[in-house]
Amino acid sequence: MTKRTAVRTVVRAAATGTLATAFIGLAPHLALAAPVPAPQVPARASVAAAHEAATAPATLDTLTRFFAADRKRSGARAVAPGTPQAAAHIEGGTVPVYGLSPDFVRGKAKAPVARLEFLASKAVAADGRTASVWTARQGAAWKVVNIAAGDDETRYAAAGTARDADGTVFHEPQIDAWYLQRGDRIEPLDADARKAVGAHGTTVAAYQKRVAKAYGDKLPGSAYDKRGMAGGYGPGTAPGAKEDRGPQPVAASALEGDSLPVTAATTVAGAAALVALGLSGTAVLRRRRSR
Repeated sequence: MTKRTAVRTVVRAAATGTLATAFIGLAPHLALAAPVPAPQVPARASVAAAHEAATAPATLDTLTRFFAADRKRSGARAVAPGTPQAAAHIEGGTVPVYGLSPDFVRGKAKAPVARLEFLASKAVAADGRTASVWTARQGAAWKVVNIAAGDDETRYAAAGTARDADGTVFHEPQIDAWYLQRGDRIEPLDADARKAVGAHGTTVAAYQKRVAKAYGDKLPGSAYDKRGMAGGYGPGTAPGAKEDRGPQPVAASALEGDSLPVTAATTVAGAAALVALGLSGTAVLRRRRSR
């Protein structure tokens, strides 16, 4: 081996060692930057079927009665008969609604931050008041399972898409906060979310630690749940129950799977209108917490 070849070999070995050391040093950072799993995305056919259910004549008739009942409760001025678009109508498209995933709270490996809960469509009354029509799969069909005052679902979905079309907008119902997940970042979309994660948001890892601390002992199967305090989606709690059972259910049993405790209040006013659509008796109309 010539002197020049020996020098070249030593330099190559040194460079290889330097690169190896550099990659070893970067390994933890590369692991932290691993892509966060995305939640399930509904098929176009499902979105179309949900939109069809929301715009069905029976649903629109129910919405008209829903707005009329809400107007009486709120004392709003009645809409004169014959007013154009006096009947409620669906405005815009149907969007998927994601909620904080219990598996993510548990810290389960590769669990997405949020999971698909239902699809929502914006309903508008003649006087401009809004409501959200929730649809979920029941067997082979998509059916309306809840009507909620306000348009949070579609409004925040639009706000998140405008900021990042590839991000995921999701809801943390326990504090009524809306977020946008962009890769490894969780960004706030409303005041409740800003209070929780700061104006500039936080990392997915830091957010997981926060929700695990807040809800880790309140998941299904926990002592909290066994005391009847967990609420959430599903049957088992009669609408209008007077006993202090903590959070109450906000949707019909069509929304399957375990869930986190929900603190939004509910009302049974107008539930008969949902029954007219052939829905389960466990369906209730949720009134959003005033801001």
